[in-house]
Amino acid sequence: MRHNYSGRKLNRKTSHRIALLKNLSKSLIIHEQIETTLPKAKDLRPFIEKILTIGKKDTLASKRKVYSYLGDKKIVDKVFDVLGKRYQKRDGGYVRILKSGYRYGDSAPKAIIELVERDINAKGFDDKNRIKEKEKNNNNEKIDENMQIPKEVDKSNEKNTTSKKTMKITKDEDSDKTLEKKNS
Repeated sequence: MRHNYSGRKLNRKTSHRIALLKNLSKSLIIHEQIETTLPKAKDLRPFIEKILTIGKKDTLASKRKVYSYLGDKKIVDKVFDVLGKRYQKRDGGYVRILKSGYRYGDSAPKAIIELVERDINAKGFDDKNRIKEKEKNNNNEKIDENMQIPKEVDKSNEKNTTSKKTMKITKDEDSDKTLEKKNS
């Protein structure tokens, strides 16, 4: 009998299930809104609410406890600096679950899980910054490449282009000769 066992197994072993909840909670803290299946969202709610409740107390022990759950200093800093201050006056209920239909492939019920009073700009913010940095680095590399072209390479490129042109001309002349033979 399975009396007083809370939570779902989600067809995973214990270590895999805990890793799943940790990864989902990291994504939820970073983006403040994620879409997943309904059973996963329902199991994620108590996990993330415990983390946010610990995050309201700004002590070293609580930071270490949250770090043991999340394992990323950047996310732990966000829990204590941003989310802990945001939910200081709230006694619970930091997460909202909204049903969002069924998944196309297997008709699994989907849900959107989000933080209450969330920052709308947080979703995808890190991705946008990473793309901007990548573009900026690519532009800087292109500028550096353009400024440091050796002259020897330019000469070799000119020789190659002229040889290609002469080859094209000879081919065109040969084709003209073949055309003349066909006409006669």
